[in-house]
Amino acid sequence: MRRTLLFASAGVAAIICVAALAFAEVTVGNAAPALVVPELNGKSFDLSALHGKVVIVNFWATWCPPCRKEMPALDAFYRRYHGDGLEMIGVSTDRPHDRSDVIKAMQSLSYPVAIMSDATVDDFGTPDALPMTVIVDGNGVVRAKFTPDQTPVTEKSLADAVLPLLPQNSGGHAALNPNDPNAKP
Repeated sequence: MRRTLLFASAGVAAIICVAALAFAEVTVGNAAPALVVPELNGKSFDLSALHGKVVIVNFWATWCPPCRKEMPALDAFYRRYHGDGLEMIGVSTDRPHDRSDVIKAMQSLSYPVAIMSDATVDDFGTPDALPMTVIVDGNGVVRAKFTPDQTPVTEKSLADAVLPLLPQNSGGHAALNPNDPNAKP
């Protein structure tokens, strides 16, 4: 966002451009902000490079009990649908010197994780609340945003938001009702 301000000084007009320091607003229906960050396993995560995939971006911290509580549901969902066009990244907001705590917290989980301060591009900015989970469709559009005060992450909330976005030819996993007896486990 840029604002142009006009100042008059001694009869001379000067135009000064001021870049706003506000971070991108994560809004359902808008394009997802850019995110490029190295994962702890050394691979690079670039949200824009995942065109055609549904992506879950989960912001969390080791010191955040609600974050830790939802991680098993995120992991189970990722394990179940990763082969069907779902990608995920857990972005820890912990400080860089807490890297060992992040690694320890992720030992039993299978989805990739990164530390926010390592990002080379982070237009998401610092979340207002933790945890914050964003669902991005295959076209790079934000389709859902979960926070504990509005819609917490559960396997059902994930299924409701993500399954309709997955390709219909994904082996039957994209059933709209995850409790459908005809849906494949």
